[in-house]
Amino acid sequence: MTHPEVGVVGGAAVPHAPQFFTLPETEDADQVARIEQTMRAMGRRLLELRPDAVVVIANDHLENFVLQVVPSFTVLRGPVAKGSFAGREFAWPVHSDAATRLVMELQGAGFDPAVSLNAPIGYEFGIPLTFLGLPADTPVIPIFVNSYVPPQPSPDRCYEFGKALHRSAAALGLRLVVVASGGLSHYPGTDRYSDPDLETDRAILARMEQGNLRSLLSFDERALDQTGNVEARSWLMLAGALGERVPTEVAMEPSWHHNYAMVCWDSSKPQPEQEPLHYPVPRADQLPFYEALYELRSDPEACRAWLADPASVADRYDLEDGWREAFMALDEEAIRDAGVHPLLGFLARLNVDLARRESARNAAVASDGARR
Repeated sequence: MTHPEVGVVGGAAVPHAPQFFTLPETEDADQVARIEQTMRAMGRRLLELRPDAVVVIANDHLENFVLQVVPSFTVLRGPVAKGSFAGREFAWPVHSDAATRLVMELQGAGFDPAVSLNAPIGYEFGIPLTFLGLPADTPVIPIFVNSYVPPQPSPDRCYEFGKALHRSAAALGLRLVVVASGGLSHYPGTDRYSDPDLETDRAILARMEQGNLRSLLSFDERALDQTGNVEARSWLMLAGALGERVPTEVAMEPSWHHNYAMVCWDSSKPQPEQEPLHYPVPRADQLPFYEALYELRSDPEACRAWLADPASVADRYDLEDGWREAFMALDEEAIRDAGVHPLLGFLARLNVDLARRESARNAAVASDGARR
């Protein structure tokens, strides 16, 4: 599997806990330093993909969307993504042209995200952009997803948005890196704040490490809430955008209130080759081989003719040498190795065996009758 040339060419899923900036005494400073070091290395590899822009998907923490309007998805299209938190000011230029064109493509794909020219960004954007080490001149496209204020977009809708984002970027010839900000399990403001669901998060990462990103769709809205993973909506959007790609790095740093998970997809490692299908797509150039096997699979008379003289049946079809030999021997292994659907070879041989047994029974009956 190769990396795409356009569309979403890479991405990362990273945490954005406010404690990374505030560093209260309750936090492990060494752990935060390790997290920043891991994310900074990820950021360097993502920039090596030469993206036209970095899309950051994060959830609003009631800064912008709680009273007047709460859109499922909002695209900030410029000119600057800026905000502040805990005494830190941050600002990155928005790729306004790309953001606008993406919105128009998404509308054509059945999504109608809200747009904003000046919505301030909070630590949910500032922390990942800072910890990833993105230079201040890196073009970004912030996308807000409503994770906390019901009714939120469903996991399916988030995943499909990600797919549409990739297709839209590819149609526009854009190279995008997508960063999903948030998660994994934590329960801010609730009585479960000190009890993140480590077991669920480990299971999530184990499946994602294998490239099974669609596994996130096993969570419905209630499951996201109950496991402390409402912010995983950004991960679902990233999963849809990436497809079933194996990550190059997976890291987990559990804390007393938050399971800090970091996953990266870049080009530092080739995507592993997929195992061949047990039941392959029939190839057009193998039609004569398929027709020959299908005759045995469906016509008892052809099976009897094959038992009498396999070559005479093979002569009915334009079979290449290797195919002809496999057909005349009904060698199932050779048929499979040729890339032919194995069930067809199996059933052809089954019918020939039935014809052989029937012929043997008829011969036995005839012999018994002659003796009488």
